[in-house]
Amino acid sequence: MTSSKGEFLANASKASRKDARDAVVAARKAFAGWSGATAYNRGQVIYRIAEMLESRRAQFAAELVAADGVSTKKATELVDAAVDRLVWYAGWSDKIGAIRGSANPVAGPYFNLSSTEPMGVVAIVAPPAGPLLGLISVIAPVIVTGNTCVVVASERAPLPSITLAEVLATSDLPGGVVNILTGRAEEVAPWLAGHMDVNAIDLTGAAPELAVSCEEISAENLKRVLRPPTTPVDWLSDPGTARMTTFLETKTVWHPIGV
Repeated sequence: MTSSKGEFLANASKASRKDARDAVVAARKAFAGWSGATAYNRGQVIYRIAEMLESRRAQFAAELVAADGVSTKKATELVDAAVDRLVWYAGWSDKIGAIRGSANPVAGPYFNLSSTEPMGVVAIVAPPAGPLLGLISVIAPVIVTGNTCVVVASERAPLPSITLAEVLATSDLPGGVVNILTGRAEEVAPWLAGHMDVNAIDLTGAAPELAVSCEEISAENLKRVLRPPTTPVDWLSDPGTARMTTFLETKTVWHPIGV
């Protein structure tokens, strides 16, 4: 809602560790169906999310103005960039397997084929800056490859993440694929790092001390960790494929020729 001055008045809920556990349960339940869907289908769903986000362009822009103090023009550019980012990742859905998989040469009468598989449930500490574009840029590469995720949104500017949750809930994305938590990353992230049913954690938005703590906790359960960047990220730049491949496993199969 807004005040008489047009300012946003909103209270974001403060997620607890129980909320985090419930989110992991939802993500795990959704994983089989989402990872089992065809890559083409996942791409089409993400295209649909982009369409839904674009339909609320003015609302997202207004929220970014309120959250970051940027101009309306700049906010609109960031929303457009978020839409483009979703479309870009959607286009990779049925291509990433082709560039990461391979037919391997072997000295024997066998086919040796490597293919990619999603890791499972990925926890994400979203960047505090870039409350929409940064958020999209860490979620999209995780889900386009078949993973599900639990996301700790920007504490400083949570409103765009709440609106994005509404977009996801009213798109074709199955429930539980993306689970967004608002609140303090310092309180929630360590529980996700130590959760035995979370397969990987992206610490992009974690402060240095929190990142070290979460990495130490993750080491106890052999969780894959994406460390926070050492320099500020320009979310408008070309994202590349690294975020998609970080949360993929490679399966190699041997099969006798002629059988």
